[in-house]
Amino acid sequence: MNLYQTQHQFYCGVDLHANKMYACVVDREGKKRLHQNFHTRDTDTFLKKLGPFRENLVVGCESTFNWYWLCDLCESKRIPFILGHALYLKAIHGGKVKNDKLDSEKLAYLLRGGNFAVAYAYPAAWRSTRDLLRRRTHFVRRRGQTLTHISNTHHQYNLPPTKKLQYAGNRAGVAESFTDPAVRFSIETDIRMLGHYDDVIRDLERNLEQSAKIHDPNNFFRLQTIPGVGRIIAMTMLYEIHNIRRFRAVGDFLSYSRLVKGEHTSNGKSYGSPGRKIGNPYLKWAFSEAVPLLKRQSPVARAYCKRIENKHGRARANTLLAVKLGRAVYFMLRRGDVFDIKRMIR
Repeated sequence: MNLYQTQHQFYCGVDLHANKMYACVVDREGKKRLHQNFHTRDTDTFLKKLGPFRENLVVGCESTFNWYWLCDLCESKRIPFILGHALYLKAIHGGKVKNDKLDSEKLAYLLRGGNFAVAYAYPAAWRSTRDLLRRRTHFVRRRGQTLTHISNTHHQYNLPPTKKLQYAGNRAGVAESFTDPAVRFSIETDIRMLGHYDDVIRDLERNLEQSAKIHDPNNFFRLQTIPGVGRIIAMTMLYEIHNIRRFRAVGDFLSYSRLVKGEHTSNGKSYGSPGRKIGNPYLKWAFSEAVPLLKRQSPVARAYCKRIENKHGRARANTLLAVKLGRAVYFMLRRGDVFDIKRMIR
């Protein structure tokens, strides 16, 4: 957990919502100088009220779904902006009374006291492409759900399994296997939707690959030197990491990628490994997908996993290989090296 501890003359905490935002400004001595509710569309009034404090001001808000515009606004006005980590800012959620006014005040005092947990405010230049890549994941999952529905319907009516329907050439005549008109129409609708998903996903991937070759072609192709890692996994790693130097050590990167667990201890006792949702689920998915592909393509990785598997089981072996792959990716991007399997497993 990183805490923002830079000193300023004024600290502004913003409790941000879709159409309203409560702002509280406190000075270095802890005196409240502004405490007011604003409409999110009325940015001129918001900036005007911050005017007397702009010379040495920092603005912080919790990482809500709509923080992009506030970050961009502050950046355009050269006001330092700090994004708060929602899962670490528990101080604003406790207490008997909770409201927007009180939350903004707590955020301001957390900033002033150096206890404001910082999340990564993803830069605007790559942000929309990263979100487009995440949107592709949504469509791929919906496509998978459609394929599952067709398969389950075949089982419901005890019909023989079809060929692999992820290939468009195998979809002809699938609906005709059903005698009930309503069921047939349902399967025909699924087949049409699969065609739409195929077109959308194909166009998205073409657009994303072009963007990756513009944003950071060196690291895009460097990540593909990992055996089994193709365009999609490489783009996921590239855009979810963005700048590897934002991680001070390899352990921070492994934690962010959800490759290592946390631990709670007190008085010599362990209280488990909470915080499983803290980190990046997209990077976790990328490494989980890369491990079996690496084992399939690399005899060295396969032999390493076999040794661990004989002692600790397959799950433990895959976990250790994912951690080693995470370390390799970290140092590849830090040093500008291509993948070396022997350096990874030594």
